[in-house]
Amino acid sequence: MWKMLAFLQKQLVWSIPTAMILGLLYGVWGDPAPLRALIMPLTFLMVYPMMVTLDLKQLAAGGELRLQLVTQALNFGVIPFLGFALGQLFFASRPLIAVGLLLTALLPTSGMTISWTGFARGNVLAAVRMTVIGLILGSLATPLYLKLLMGAAIDVPLGEIFSQIVVIVFLPMAAGYVTQRVLLRVYGPQRFTAELKQKFPPLSTLGVLGIVFTAMALKADTIIGNPALLLQLLLPLVLLYGLNFVLSTLVGRLLFARGDAIALVYGSVMRNLSIALAVAMGAFGAAGSEIALIIALAYIIQVQAAAWYVRLTDRIFGPAPTAGVQTARVG
Repeated sequence: MWKMLAFLQKQLVWSIPTAMILGLLYGVWGDPAPLRALIMPLTFLMVYPMMVTLDLKQLAAGGELRLQLVTQALNFGVIPFLGFALGQLFFASRPLIAVGLLLTALLPTSGMTISWTGFARGNVLAAVRMTVIGLILGSLATPLYLKLLMGAAIDVPLGEIFSQIVVIVFLPMAAGYVTQRVLLRVYGPQRFTAELKQKFPPLSTLGVLGIVFTAMALKADTIIGNPALLLQLLLPLVLLYGLNFVLSTLVGRLLFARGDAIALVYGSVMRNLSIALAVAMGAFGAAGSEIALIIALAYIIQVQAAAWYVRLTDRIFGPAPTAGVQTARVG
């Protein structure tokens, strides 16, 4: 089972579309209504495994203050408003889809931020801190941004979103931290890092695929009635990620050395789509499946874009140094 889950995680570019197609078929030929009961368990399954591997002590670690400030300035001062502008441009008459695009832009970083930074030989420790800081700030800021930017177009259930954030972020965070401490005490740091830590992220992938399957099943009638909708959703997503990559690359090259610049790119471009899906499906009731549609498609764009960027990293930032510590450029 672990090998199969690990395979699904490595092949998200194929497993996500497969889950979407299977969900669509189930929604057409079966009764998707009972799937709503699975939303909360699947949500927990998405988020909890990531929390077990998260090192909250990184919050107390020093260093990289300027890098962290610039990254979070992009994450909360630029990218959400870019997502909002694209939503208004493409989906002015479909505010629920615009909310989905905004949610995609609102929640920065995921476990893949750390992984992709490592693949590109960037500053992994800085990426870990970005992930922790981005997760906490994004969870607190999301309800307020939604109310501020979309409150005039739809009824934003502020209290429900806050309560969902507690259930899907902070409760799993606490449970994951307890689990981590117990495993460290029982098995020791070396075995936890070498054997156990890698088993949790694939479980999160199973939750993601389940939520994507459910969202597609619940919206099957709408999609079948308008098959061009999926294509209409892809263009603003491509623009969101493309503009994000260009902006973060320019800022990284201008202000930071190679390793820090790479961490900045993946710390501002990678979005926590799992939590965005969880908020959409948990806080917005029946409307959540329409909001979740564009978030599910964002997985495909995000994974492909991140993989291609790794291949281009040396051309953009130059080859990784073989030794020595990189220092930030004077910007």
